[in-house]
Amino acid sequence: MAQPTMDDVARVAGVSRALVSLVMREASNVSDRRRQAVLEAAAELGYRPNILARNLASRRTMTLGVMINDLHNPFFAEAVDGIQARADEAGYQLLLATERTGRSGQTDAIETFLRFRVDGLILTGPRLPTPEIRAAADTCPIVLLGRTLRIPEVDTVNTDERIGARLAVRHLFDLGHREIAHIDGGRGAGGPPRRAGYERAMRELGLDDAIRIVEGNFTEEGGVRGADQLLTGGTAPTAIFAANDLTAVGALDRAEDLGLDVPGDLSIMGYDNTAMAAMHHMSLTTIDQPREEMGRIAVDLLLERLDDDRTAAIRHVATPSLVTRSSTGPPPDPRQLQSDP
Repeated sequence: MAQPTMDDVARVAGVSRALVSLVMREASNVSDRRRQAVLEAAAELGYRPNILARNLASRRTMTLGVMINDLHNPFFAEAVDGIQARADEAGYQLLLATERTGRSGQTDAIETFLRFRVDGLILTGPRLPTPEIRAAADTCPIVLLGRTLRIPEVDTVNTDERIGARLAVRHLFDLGHREIAHIDGGRGAGGPPRRAGYERAMRELGLDDAIRIVEGNFTEEGGVRGADQLLTGGTAPTAIFAANDLTAVGALDRAEDLGLDVPGDLSIMGYDNTAMAAMHHMSLTTIDQPREEMGRIAVDLLLERLDDDRTAAIRHVATPSLVTRSSTGPPPDPRQLQSDP
């Protein structure tokens, strides 16, 4: 059946089409009696205003595109909670896409957003090369959440990853650990600076010879593989600093498979402080990133570009903090961890 139109509402309500338009735009110069008649007619007919057409008339679609790095990583889901909350407050709708399809999928997602004429884009931890991001920024404002990039057309929202990694290493050092290994995040956004922060902290503490990094990819599977490499080949560390909470969960799982007590035999900590880190059976010591706050700030930065015509780039950097739970403790003394064949 055909969708009812504004003319249909006007006919049933016995008013002009112009008056129906005023009511749908929530104009104040309409009497209560006539407004009620229009609303009742719209409800009777099942009429819904064409928001897209109305917004295009004002050169705004009132939509924001959000590209999510990894739907399986709760950090991004929790950041989107903040994006959604702030967008709702500002009267914007969200269009979502995920990056897990690889670089070509990321490029296609941005192109789709631009075809829908979104008013702004938020890219969470994107792996796209700088020229592609710059090209998209020529069309609409862009905010990167979880990746640093220094071009004037793009705003960024991050935490200081190096400081966060140093907090993690210092916490383990203060507990008495000296054999502290790192399962990194590969080339994913946040991976290189967290690895650099780990290395710098180890050197500052005089632990140059104990630096030990194994490859990870910000996933549980990467944590399992990294922990297996660390715990079953030669001298095992007394503590593992994982690049994010998902990686730490994988390391916890592998440690349990090997019969290790956490934290009695091995301390494990993550990064992000996602909701799962606080679950009692995880109780993961981690580095907190204010995920929802970062999402809200990303929307605010877009609105500033849209409403205030700001052109200078803003680099918002939040300060990470240590959250101590029960997955870390002093190392066993003496350390007698035997490698499994």
